[in-house]
Amino acid sequence: MDFEVIIVGAGSMGMAAGYYLAKKGKRVLLIDSHNPPHTEGSHHGETRIIRHAYGEGESYVEMALRAQALWNKLQELSEEQIFVNTGVINVGLPDSPFIQNVMSSAEKFSLNVEQLSAAEINEKWNGFSVPEGYIGCYELDSGVLMSEKCISAYKTDALKNGAVLKPNSPVTSISIFENHVEVQTENDSFTAESLVFTPGAGARKVLPLIGLELPLQEVRKTFSWFDTDEGIYHSDTFPAFTFELPTETFYGFPSINEAGVKIGRHDEGHPRNMEKPIEEFGTHENDIQDVTRFAENFLDKVGLHKLGKVCTYTNTPDEDFIIDKHPSYDHVVIACGFSGHGFKFSSVVGEILSTLVTGDRNTKFDIRPFSIKRFDN
Repeated sequence: MDFEVIIVGAGSMGMAAGYYLAKKGKRVLLIDSHNPPHTEGSHHGETRIIRHAYGEGESYVEMALRAQALWNKLQELSEEQIFVNTGVINVGLPDSPFIQNVMSSAEKFSLNVEQLSAAEINEKWNGFSVPEGYIGCYELDSGVLMSEKCISAYKTDALKNGAVLKPNSPVTSISIFENHVEVQTENDSFTAESLVFTPGAGARKVLPLIGLELPLQEVRKTFSWFDTDEGIYHSDTFPAFTFELPTETFYGFPSINEAGVKIGRHDEGHPRNMEKPIEEFGTHENDIQDVTRFAENFLDKVGLHKLGKVCTYTNTPDEDFIIDKHPSYDHVVIACGFSGHGFKFSSVVGEILSTLVTGDRNTKFDIRPFSIKRFDN
């Protein structure tokens, strides 16, 4: 065999898996259609929030805590700052499911979380203008991951540990045999004992290469930066944030490296045709209008909108991840459909994939909620 493991898709999940496998001494080949980090996947845009008291459900909390521990270890290896401990404030109405999940997670796992009233939030950070009736759950140990720097750090350390990277190499076919796989690119062919399939944003298009179809939906999303008073919104003093409003969900970041406050809308979006280039920022009126309206209502001291970018969510019907072995082949492992909230977990997902594909030990996390078979009915 040319390699022990081939990883198709060297973005956030694939690159992390490549690092952990190479660190174990495995002969690893990473193949990607582009040269990661790049702007064609789900990891660009500079920053991602990492939260521990997880509003999407308690089942994610232990993974989030392990992800944070692994990011901290990567930070020790990296010359770049990949994690900024800004804290994260989760804001919503007291009876919203999101806030209820945050509070129950904090209690169950004894997390370092403070509950604040709207008045207390506005007093603590005068850049907020939270209306009466809302509350906030402030996670002191959470913060911001520098997404492209995270990918670069895993890439550097994977290569140091002997992994091979083939960038700009679209995969044209994958043949799965009883005890090995063969992966064909436009110019080369490689064999390995096992396959890790982490196709990222283009998952639905390439899943047929391994004989699968899954109910994924690509959604065009946008995010924006605003002119900022650094004395109010700098990351040294202002937290990252999520706002669960009655009919909308927003997230955002303080100004890091004087880039300005960054805001995005997590829900809604426009279906994306993956056969065509993604529509540029500003194609739709709400690209700017939604985040500007949110800023005016809840962060009333930010300045004018100055820059917007686009990205792609690849959503599952229930917005939970897909992390599983191939239904027909134990030596093929799949991770996709991260539904716009996966990046923070990529460190621990990489670790999970490395254990699944080698069989070194069973992962200590319950990944049954991420099973492919849940879509059978």
